[in-house]
This record gives sequence, structure tokens and C-alpha cells, in this order.
Amino acid sequence: MGQKVNPISNRLGVIRGWDSNWFGGKKYGDNLLEDSKLRKYLEVRLAKSSVSRIVIERTLKLITITICTSRPGLIIGKGGQDVYKLKKELMKITDKDVQINIFEVKRPELDAQIVAANIARQIEGKIAYRRAVKMAVAATMRSGAEGIKVQVSGRLNGAEMARSEMFKEGRTPLHTLRADIDYALVEAHTKVGVIGVKVWICRGEVYGKRELAPSFTNTGKESRGGNNGAPRRGFRKPKNNR
Repeated sequence: MGQKVNPISNRLGVIRGWDSNWFGGKKYGDNLLEDSKLRKYLEVRLAKSSVSRIVIERTLKLITITICTSRPGLIIGKGGQDVYKLKKELMKITDKDVQINIFEVKRPELDAQIVAANIARQIEGKIAYRRAVKMAVAATMRSGAEGIKVQVSGRLNGAEMARSEMFKEGRTPLHTLRADIDYALVEAHTKVGVIGVKVWICRGEVYGKRELAPSFTNTGKESRGGNNGAPRRGFRKPKNNR
């Protein structure tokens, strides 16, 4: 099952929380559709801003959108002008009051979405896929990941026959639910067709209870992208039984 199920959805409720936090009631379908529209719009609008995760929380009249990014300056703009403009655009889509929070990912090399997007953009820029993947793998392992796995699929190097190639380093135990594995799929649109880039990153194992509700602070403790060497909440080193 570890090979077939999305590693993030497989860990929901165990060590990972939901990206949409609200109670739907009778308006569940409408809220779900609205969430989908907001995410699609933000993905296109902020395509060059290295967005890692979009978390949506709702109250009766307010939608709070937290955008996790490694380049917050691009979204905020000079004097907060760009984020104010973005807020106005989202309010037109939803007809509700919108609050936008920007959260900085401290170590983007440990974030699967950012790593996969970086590889895809390089492939689109006609850089050799092996070079792009190997550089990303080396950067992730240097940043302290326990393991990384990258799969590139499609007409690689413009070949007539599509194929898949996988690059691995370290360990990525997909069946271990306490293993903190981040996963992302990004498509590179090239002249010869679409090339899919899948990335799995193992960032250690979670021992004890972990807070599933999103609480974003810029101290680095709760960042998906790492914690600058500080001990992460809910983590402890396994005992050496030897």
C-alpha cells in the first residue's frame, strides 16, 4: 500500500494535519468547490513565488489563507502592495472577507513541493534532467534529510518512447506511518510533451504526540521546511539498544 497511496493522505490524523480546516455542514460542497478555485487561482498567480503549501481555514464570515513560501518578499511586494492586491482579487472570487498570512519556509531544500518545482523548471529550461535531479538530491541530503527519492517520467531527452527513471539516496520508508515523509508531483511542460517529476523526502521520524492543527509561526519550530538545527517539537532520537 505504501507504493500506491499518497504518503501525505496516508499520514493524515497520525503525524500530519489537513490543509483545509473548517466544518462544512450543509454548505460542504460549496466550500469544497470554493477551496479548489482558490488553490487553482493561487497556484497560477504565484507560480514563480516558490509556494510550498496553502492552508485554508474558515469561520462564519472570514476565510484565512496561509501561504507557505520560501520567497515571501515576492508575494508581499513593496510596502505590502502586492499582498493587498491579491487579497482584493480573492475577495472577488469568494464574495467573503479574506485574510492572507504569509509564512516563510526556512529550509526549502527539505520541502518536496519546492524541490520538485525547481527540478521541473530546470527541465523546462533545457537543463539535462540527470544534472538537475542530482543537484537537488545533493542539496537535500546536505540540509539534513534522512533520504530522498526522485522519479522522472516522460519523453526524457526527447526520446520517442516514454520511460521512467528513479534516483534514490538514504531511506524513504513509505509504510512507516511515524516517518515524516513529504511528497509532491509537479509537471514540466516541454516541447516534446509533459514530463512528470515526483519527489519523496524523509525528514526523520515523529515520536510522541504531534499537534495536527496548523499553527504557523516564523520562529522556525513549526516550519515544514526545517528548523535551523533546533530540536523539533514531538521529535526525539531513538534509543541505541546496543
